[in-house]
Amino acid sequence: MTIYFYTAGEHPYGCFSNFSKHGFVMDKLWWYTTEHYFQAQKFVGTPYLEQIRSIRTPNDAAKLGRKRTFPLRSDWEQVKDEIMFRALLCKFQIHLDIREILLSTGDEQIVENAPNDYYWGCGKDGTGKNQLGLTLMRVREILKYPEVGQSQT
Repeated sequence: MTIYFYTAGEHPYGCFSNFSKHGFVMDKLWWYTTEHYFQAQKFVGTPYLEQIRSIRTPNDAAKLGRKRTFPLRSDWEQVKDEIMFRALLCKFQIHLDIREILLSTGDEQIVENAPNDYYWGCGKDGTGKNQLGLTLMRVREILKYPEVGQSQT
């Protein structure tokens, strides 16, 4: 059975969304959501990082992070997958309740059913890369076998 998710309000898998309100500390700063962290990392070393970090909602963080009037870091395409992985790993390590939900998926495929996202989601027609789902499955494996995951992170 494939597990589909999209919005943070879906039960029980809404916690897989980057918009779910499961905050964490990373890089010595508090992040409200993984969306806040991910979008802010596009602007490391600029005032835009703090602007995104402190904004109220993940939707607003996404909007700011997608503005191309901000100077996007030059290595973004090379580092974005690993940044997402680190944020999700931290989120699911800290919040035991959602860790259990992720682990309860066993070996099932996890798919972000995002109709307009062909990179992080499956896209409208299912041909997207589903990178968010793949990253969640990678996190799940590390949480299942922490001794193996230590050598991979």
